[in-house]
Amino acid sequence: MKKYILPTVTVVCLIVGFMVGHALSNSANAQQRFFIRNGQIYAQSSSKIDQLLDMMKQGYVDEVNTDSITEDIMRDIIEKLDPHSAYISKEDLEMVNSELSASFSGIGVQFSIQQDTVSIIAVIPGGPCEGVGILAGDKIVTVDDSVFVGKKINNEKVMHTLRGEKGTKVKLGIKRAGAAKMLYYTVVRGDIPVTSVDAKFIIEPKGGAQKSKGKIGFVRVNKFAENTYKEFITALSELREQGAEKYIIDLRENSGGYMEQAIKMANEFLSRGDLIVYAEGRQYPRYEADANGLGRFQNVPLVVLIDDFSASASEIFAGAMQDNDRAEIIGRRSFGKGLVQQQFPFEDGSAVRMTVARYYTPSGRCIQKPYTMGEGEDYQKSFYERFEHGEQYSADSIKQDTTVYYTKKGRVVHGGGGIMPDIFVGRDTALYTPFSNEAINLAYTYQFAYQYTDAHRKQLKKISGWQEMEKALKEANWYPEFVKFCEKKGMKPEAAQVAKSKPMLERLVNAYIVRNILGDKGFFPLLERDDETTTKAVERLSR
Repeated sequence: MKKYILPTVTVVCLIVGFMVGHALSNSANAQQRFFIRNGQIYAQSSSKIDQLLDMMKQGYVDEVNTDSITEDIMRDIIEKLDPHSAYISKEDLEMVNSELSASFSGIGVQFSIQQDTVSIIAVIPGGPCEGVGILAGDKIVTVDDSVFVGKKINNEKVMHTLRGEKGTKVKLGIKRAGAAKMLYYTVVRGDIPVTSVDAKFIIEPKGGAQKSKGKIGFVRVNKFAENTYKEFITALSELREQGAEKYIIDLRENSGGYMEQAIKMANEFLSRGDLIVYAEGRQYPRYEADANGLGRFQNVPLVVLIDDFSASASEIFAGAMQDNDRAEIIGRRSFGKGLVQQQFPFEDGSAVRMTVARYYTPSGRCIQKPYTMGEGEDYQKSFYERFEHGEQYSADSIKQDTTVYYTKKGRVVHGGGGIMPDIFVGRDTALYTPFSNEAINLAYTYQFAYQYTDAHRKQLKKISGWQEMEKALKEANWYPEFVKFCEKKGMKPEAAQVAKSKPMLERLVNAYIVRNILGDKGFFPLLERDDETTTKAVERLSR
């Protein structure tokens, strides 16, 4: 018996010790969390915010939703920082992340909201909707047997509704032109690729044949996402196989994304040892990115297009090309975002994207435009101030930082407020009138193009190639019909303005119609052929 007593006592002591220790631990935690002073209970947490929330949970007269209050507090705190730091709720995080991911899960359509109804502009090849027979031109009127039309329908609601986990099902009620009854399709959500390269083609210059030897390849990049470099180098390689010897990289309206994607792209055009970008912050050790000399397009003539909406990673790429004297930058001054954000997740599924460093172009300039901590609204207004000052029309109106920096070959460049192009091309106002401005700003050009496409879809589908389709549209002489469309919308166009803006509006609407049938592969070649900035780039490369 004795030989069993000692082990038994030992085990019992261990169990009792564990229980006592656990109880003491809980007691200690409780004592650390709350303390009593003058008969009052106080919370003792890591910060005043935690203390206040604990007080509200334990002592407030009514029950309060502290989770909702926490969300508001998080936003308020982040708003006190720079304009590019942001708090992202759990509900929004998946949507925000999907914008820069390689793919997301959905049904595979491009849509537009026309007259409070979701109209399908295009069906993504190989996507779930194509597999069940949904067509461009179809209108989604019910989702899972619930009515899905009306003024409350907006882009965010459509995306939240149609996207979902891979493998889940959604039932769509479709109204199709020529079909007497509603059509119902059950779509199984699948992976939908997120593309960064909108267009890649051999540019057809304004006025006919190219003057220079060697074709010019045009590549438009809309964002810097997970797969951007892969798509970009594939586009360049395909254009080279088609005979391209010179290239235009279009970064207009590209608001940025992942810095490493811009670095990889820049590496393709720079020599070994060329500095691409460097970044540093208070707790962010200096990081430098240099070209490794393995780029496959180090010697090709190159032009980069930028505008007021080119930001962040777009400016890293453009700055690397400019400071290394590798390419001419053409267009308008870029946005001016020189801050680096890092995403920090929380356990509840939300996250903070916090600025951790500033990045600098090879010449040493930070192109971040001025801002005041906590004044995000004023920061956003600065873009409209640029417009009011005439910066989009004249380079002389632009106020640059007086600090001088030097490119690799000794050219003077400036920091602060964005990348100033080597060749400034302002907005073309020759064809703009109050009639055209109103029609474009109210999206009547887009709406008319969709309605025209819907009414003539069968005929348009028989045409192959954007050149033939543009020719057919010119012969159709739809412009008077467009003017009547605008009148029905409440506009009162004057004859002189209608005539003056006709070439510009015809080109824009024709491009939209072509896009509705052929997609971006037809839209961008038509649109860019007569674009003033692109035309200037072609002229420079043709010399």
